[in-house]
Amino acid sequence: MTPMKYANAKDVLPEEFLSEIQRYYQGGYLYIPKESERVARRRTDYQTELEKRNQHIYLMHLEGRTNGQLGRICHLSEASIRRILLKERVSYGKMKEIIEQVLPLWGMEEGEILQVYPSAWEWNHLYIIKVYKDREQLERNIKISRALLDCGIPVGAPVATKTGESFAVYQDKYFLMTEKLQGSNLSDVKDKTIAWEMGRAIARLHRAFVKCEREVAFWDNSLLEEMRGWIRDTLIKDGWKLLKEEDYIKAVKSLEQVYDLLQKQLIHRDVHFGNFLFSEGRLSGYIDFDLSQRNIRIFDICYFLTGLLAEETEDAFTKTEWMECVKSVIGGYESIQGLSEMEKQAVPCVMECIEILFMAYFISVDDAKCTENAYQVFRFIQDCEGEFPCFCQITMDRDP
Repeated sequence: MTPMKYANAKDVLPEEFLSEIQRYYQGGYLYIPKESERVARRRTDYQTELEKRNQHIYLMHLEGRTNGQLGRICHLSEASIRRILLKERVSYGKMKEIIEQVLPLWGMEEGEILQVYPSAWEWNHLYIIKVYKDREQLERNIKISRALLDCGIPVGAPVATKTGESFAVYQDKYFLMTEKLQGSNLSDVKDKTIAWEMGRAIARLHRAFVKCEREVAFWDNSLLEEMRGWIRDTLIKDGWKLLKEEDYIKAVKSLEQVYDLLQKQLIHRDVHFGNFLFSEGRLSGYIDFDLSQRNIRIFDICYFLTGLLAEETEDAFTKTEWMECVKSVIGGYESIQGLSEMEKQAVPCVMECIEILFMAYFISVDDAKCTENAYQVFRFIQDCEGEFPCFCQITMDRDP
């Protein structure tokens, strides 16, 4: 028998692989069996999970995170972050070539092209070109942008092609060019002043959205019906492996008791720092209305606040820090537009339902790590439930 050879894992494994293995086993010998040819051809769950993680790292990089911040968030060295970003840039390189072929349709040719989002590119720091696969979604977004501009809301104005069309078609894809908004994405998620400004920004957008509903038709969605439908079906199919069925039932019953009393209107549906631009601490623009729909309006507030928890890892929020952030966001919102007492009482319930929604979604795409993260956020919110009644006491002077 050929004697078994031992190798130091630091010498043969990428740092991110070694870091993940060390979560489960350290300081001893670990036998790794050979793969058969059939198994070697198959993509493992871990490889798939790494790909999804790398795409998320690239998105956070485009939103303005530094390599150091990404390393702390993902528990990787800056060298590993650089390798991941380089690999992701290569995968998106082909789309840049297509963008170069599309630009002449607007009479633009030479210039600097930078990717600012997985589906969006910047030309000469003046315009944004976004790629769509769905024409109906594109046309709806153009209508939203024009309606918001009429309301004085800062969004990127669509730019017509040389032939006067609202968008261009090339190789079965649709391309929209808009003027670039000034400002950048923020990442200091614990700054209470910024939290206040985010609350105000959401409220201004909601006020304008009410006017937009008179001009543009939108599809109605119901968080409650989602909880009763595909979310429940997904959790049942998964066998309630992570979330207890009684926790799901409690959240749905709480939502049922108040749902008919919660105000419904057009909402953004994807509120996070990447979609709100700031300049010198003040809001300078809104982007990305791909998911906009009619739903309960506090969904946007709750989605933003739970998203802050989802992004934090190493420098995670304490309960006190997060509750201060929640108060600041809601206070900022109410300085523009009031919330009903029922809406404020429903905040923790809606937050828990949003995290259950994310659990079901990540289960459906076989992303175990993100499912676990959503569950941990759910548990964190549960632990904070006793702090939420104070929202009913929040009153703020409002802007005219």
